[in-house]
Amino acid sequence: MSANTVTAARIHQHGGPEVIALEQIALPDPGPGEARVRNTAIALNFYDIYERTGLYPIDLPATLGCESAGVVEAVGPQAGDIRVGDRVAVLSGPGNYAEAMIAPVASLVPLPDGIDEKTAAAAMTKAMTVEFLLERCFKVRRGQTILFHAAAGGVGLLACQWARALGVTTIGTVSTREKASLAAEAGCDLPVVTGEEDFVAVVERETKGKGVPVVYDSIGKDTFEGSLKCLARRGTMVSFGQSSGEPEPFRPRLLARHGSIYITRPGMGDYTTTRQELLSSAGRVFAMLESGKLSVTIGQSFALADIAEAHRALEGRATTGSTIILP
Repeated sequence: MSANTVTAARIHQHGGPEVIALEQIALPDPGPGEARVRNTAIALNFYDIYERTGLYPIDLPATLGCESAGVVEAVGPQAGDIRVGDRVAVLSGPGNYAEAMIAPVASLVPLPDGIDEKTAAAAMTKAMTVEFLLERCFKVRRGQTILFHAAAGGVGLLACQWARALGVTTIGTVSTREKASLAAEAGCDLPVVTGEEDFVAVVERETKGKGVPVVYDSIGKDTFEGSLKCLARRGTMVSFGQSSGEPEPFRPRLLARHGSIYITRPGMGDYTTTRQELLSSAGRVFAMLESGKLSVTIGQSFALADIAEAHRALEGRATTGSTIILP
């Protein structure tokens, strides 16, 4: 086996976790503006599931994965400030479910000495998502109360901590009492176990009927209508995922019926459109981590050979915090 032959988790068709197969692939030498990165930790994100199922179309066959961390092994021409030996987060994909990969240097973020690769893989995309959600998509303000769904997930636990640092009160939905405890430890002021309480009623009670200025909803179909009912007049619905499926289509007059509300469906790519934006967002995350205001919970890890099992656990809401894959 050549030095450039690596094991990768690939799909040749869309479908369930069973379509993922480990294969040997040959990596080319990095071209202009590219680097070869040896992955030491790989992130598991719902985005990967959306690509596997075909919700987010990708060209097949493909190596899945959109985020990892590792060490630069080789660089091509025009590599900018990226050097061989650099420890980096790789924020591009598909292609990260592999022992090594070719990545554009524009997607590489050098890691500070105090941030290890497992933490980077577990945190970077999720924490950068929280950064733009809370500080740019809808800029929350001290003293506000927000509703954040899936508060014990990888993004949710980071969002609870970030909101606490900003002086914001968080009502967060979770699926079990165990997850409620995790969310509370992370700074969620009022965890709501959805099988035991109606989150709409909780928001109405806690806000004395006024509603919250913003709802962050990554669940989608199962929570969409309830989320709209939780909004204050001229509030904002931030729909940034659909783990339960896409919400049903609606007519624009629905926005008026719920109080002239706004709906946005943000993606991180639109908040990191330039190298400067990418590094600025990452720098904000590094500052939060190094200050101790943000800590990462790696709830579980899987070997690359067990990637299908990892997908089943994430889809079945059987995970807590972040999940990493070890190649």
